[in-house]
Amino acid sequence: MSLEPIYLYLAMLFWFVVIIVLSEYSRRELGSGVDEFVLAGRDLGGFVSAMTYSATTFSSFMMVGLVGLTYSGGVAAVGFEMTYIVFTVLLLIVFAPRFWSASRVYGVITPPELLSERYGFNAGVVSAVICLVMLIPYMAIQMMGVGFLLEGMTGGSIPYMHGVYLVGLLSIAVTVWAGMRSVALTDALQAIVMLVSALILLLYVFYVFFGSPGGFINTISVENPGLLGITWDFNMFVGLTLPWAFFALTNPQVSQRMFVSRDVVSLKRMVIYFALFGFIYTIISTLLGLSAANLIPGLEDPDNAMPVLLTMVPEVLGLVVFLGIFAASVSTLGSVLLTLSSIGGRDLVSQDISSRKEVLLNRGIILLLVAACIVFASMRLDLIAVLASAASAGLLVMAPTIVGAFFWKKATSQAATISMAIPGIIVITLYALNLEPLGWWPAVWGLITATALYIIISLTTESNGDGEQFINEIQREMDKNGF
Repeated sequence: MSLEPIYLYLAMLFWFVVIIVLSEYSRRELGSGVDEFVLAGRDLGGFVSAMTYSATTFSSFMMVGLVGLTYSGGVAAVGFEMTYIVFTVLLLIVFAPRFWSASRVYGVITPPELLSERYGFNAGVVSAVICLVMLIPYMAIQMMGVGFLLEGMTGGSIPYMHGVYLVGLLSIAVTVWAGMRSVALTDALQAIVMLVSALILLLYVFYVFFGSPGGFINTISVENPGLLGITWDFNMFVGLTLPWAFFALTNPQVSQRMFVSRDVVSLKRMVIYFALFGFIYTIISTLLGLSAANLIPGLEDPDNAMPVLLTMVPEVLGLVVFLGIFAASVSTLGSVLLTLSSIGGRDLVSQDISSRKEVLLNRGIILLLVAACIVFASMRLDLIAVLASAASAGLLVMAPTIVGAFFWKKATSQAATISMAIPGIIVITLYALNLEPLGWWPAVWGLITATALYIIISLTTESNGDGEQFINEIQREMDKNGF
């Protein structure tokens, strides 16, 4: 059974109206300057900070990509995502106070700008280029997820590309209208919508198709015991998981969220609320993937598991869940667009233009990025979950440089620049040629070479002493604020 296209179009129209209303409300609160446009004046409370962090992280990847990954790989996907949750919380505990303090001391807008403060201009430029190149696929995933949903839920009556275009259009409305204040407010709403709608769907599936949660467990155990075993080899698990383990540091759209909390209390609440949200949403998504594997076996494309599942539930429920996924995709794409536009405008184009012109430049970059994402999404490449991991694998090469910025005074500018540039090229080449030397995925080789180059070059080149000053200033700011 497929849904009538008119209902889905009406649902998207409804969300469009919500977006416009929230964006207009946010615009009235919008102050002047790029700091206000990109970071909401660094004045977000704990709950909104957590929701914008969660919404930026969890999008089509979860309810389409992770469901599909669980459909094809079983409970191994749970280990993959839980590893990400645990690492993210640990990294936030250690690094969120440092990012937040650095933003106050140096007034940085973007994560590459932070690296420029620590290592010099060249390191910031290399980081900015990596972010822009690697995040095009990740942004396109948000469009692809909705495209798959619309096509699958309507039996092809709504073409895949219609979903791609609609997400692109609405993401422009979210970001260009009022910047971070609009993104943060819509993030908070859509995070609640997607969590509640996903939970309702899971309960419906459990009680209608399996009789109860216990019935679900019994059915899976008897009819699909293979899904409860380890179906991934170790190399695959490490290759997929490693980029996500460092996601909080290396993906600029989330590390930039460490700049926006208004105070220490808000920052700590952001970490706690995100951990709770992420744990619950991961469990829901993987359980839906296992349910789909039992109810609709044999799908050629695992990413169609959620679209097909939504055609098996009442139309109203299907529409509500679709709206949650659609809203998540729009909001996540808007968040990444806002971050990348600020990176393009500040770290690559010019730091010597007026704040008003920089905001206009950011808006123009947003339009160009959306066009690039539409082109990429039109290719319909690979599993969504694998695409997301590939994008993060390219960003992973920045991990040693970011960690060392706060902890290793001897680390040098040459080490930071080279250890990001060369491994970045290696990762792109390996993925492009579909190569896995010695059976290890590109992410592993990227991190190994980045770490080795960062350490070796730092030990063999002369430090200018900026590292010690940077680390000491951050520590003093942390001490002053009670971290």
